[in-house]
Amino acid sequence: MTVCLLCHQRYEPKLGWGDFLTVKQLDVLCEMCRRSFSLLDGERCHRCDRPFSQVAELYRHGELCADCLRWQQADEWRDVLTKNRSVYVYDEWMKDVVARWKFRGDYALVEAFRTDVCHEFFRHFSPDVVLVPIPLSKKRLYERGFNQAKSLAELLSLPIADVLERVDSEKQSKKTKIERLRTVQFRLCIDEWRCDQCVIIDDLYTTGSTVYHAARLLKQAGARDVFSFTLVRA
Repeated sequence: MTVCLLCHQRYEPKLGWGDFLTVKQLDVLCEMCRRSFSLLDGERCHRCDRPFSQVAELYRHGELCADCLRWQQADEWRDVLTKNRSVYVYDEWMKDVVARWKFRGDYALVEAFRTDVCHEFFRHFSPDVVLVPIPLSKKRLYERGFNQAKSLAELLSLPIADVLERVDSEKQSKKTKIERLRTVQFRLCIDEWRCDQCVIIDDLYTTGSTVYHAARLLKQAGARDVFSFTLVRA
């Protein structure tokens, strides 16, 4: 018997003949909790992965959503970020799971995401990339005990470059969209950085402000192509 990481109920992992013939990691969640996760599906924005089912038709402009169209129309942000890809829908279930993971210090919950994160990442990106996790401020890192973006990056077993440092410590969720755009969020820890392709890793994509600010710095430092990959797309 195994204890589910989320509901803490005991369950019997289902095993097939293939599991006896190969080395396969058993699911850390019971079947009911696993079924509660909603993977992104259906038509989505070509650039940010936003499900078109969640927006009114007037906010869709061909393959792009209205937010991405605005990013592309602004000279300082155009083509800074090549694309974002995400794993889960940010529904009520996912909000609760993320809150437990980030704000209540339940670090072990990252293992609940491992299989889906790895599968979705390598569907969209090659292994020949460098991962850049979004950093936390020193205060926030002390409060949480871990950086959730870096814990996601570590699931992928690829090179990780901690080349960004957090400047603004106030939570982005407390700011308006205009305030997020005007806030200097990061600075580079290095003078220049030569990299063909890098992927910014974060837990949540909402307005895109965080990854766009990071992507612009990385491009200015010398990165050729910058992508982002997040656990959930709100």
